[in-house]
Amino acid sequence: MASLSELLPAEAIRLGLTADDWRSAVRAAGDLLVATGTSTDAYTDAMVRTVEENGPYIVIAPGFAFAHARPSPEVLRTGLSWVRLAEPVTFGHQTNDPVTLVVALAARDSGSHTAAMAALARLLGDPETEAALRAASDPEALRRVLARQDGNGDGDQDRARDAEDTGGRAGERRRPATASASGPAVHKILTVCGNGVGTSLFLKNTLEQVLDRWGWARHITVEATDTISARGKASEAQAVLASREIARTLGDIGVPVKIVEDFTSTAEVDAVLRDTYDV
Repeated sequence: MASLSELLPAEAIRLGLTADDWRSAVRAAGDLLVATGTSTDAYTDAMVRTVEENGPYIVIAPGFAFAHARPSPEVLRTGLSWVRLAEPVTFGHQTNDPVTLVVALAARDSGSHTAAMAALARLLGDPETEAALRAASDPEALRRVLARQDGNGDGDQDRARDAEDTGGRAGERRRPATASASGPAVHKILTVCGNGVGTSLFLKNTLEQVLDRWGWARHITVEATDTISARGKASEAQAVLASREIARTLGDIGVPVKIVEDFTSTAEVDAVLRDTYDV
């Protein structure tokens, strides 16, 4: 799978850009995708339309919007663009406005970019790395920060083993009651967004980090999906995690829908998981 630095060339990065409003900011990110041969103008229109139809759910962390639309023929190859605004703009999000960083994703399919999204979720959830990205003086400096994160990807398995060593005993006390000590995962949690390929993957990766720390990763599977598919899959799940806007779109689907404001915050997701399982 492609790494972050592979998906984000220097030509797709603009720092200190001025935008009049959220539409201009998303279109600026889309223009960079077009300029690098990643997608067409029609895909940029679809990214704007996604927010118009579903609300500002793409603002997934304080000051950060992740613009995207469904995979389509308007996507020529999977890639990213990065726009850091000179002045923040408002998307209308209840807690995460105003926005100074807009990252846009154009995905050819639902799977080729998952590793890159996991890496991006980790780095934006780390205060030091996030600060380094915001302070980067030029595109190459920003890409050097991303490259360091790419190099850390092989540490995921080590972190998972550490979670078993340090949190395993607590996990044995608290794991879902229907799980066996050596059996497969028996519970499912859905993370949901409008398209199933962008913000839901951020939330999925953050939730999986928490599950690793708890020692519950063997007992709960996490699936990122879209609003339409979530309604059909809800009966299989213990809970659904989503933004406030997507929760309103879903309505009553027969299982608890838990709202997460900051998709990069392991602390917030930890609290939501504790509430879900009453631990």
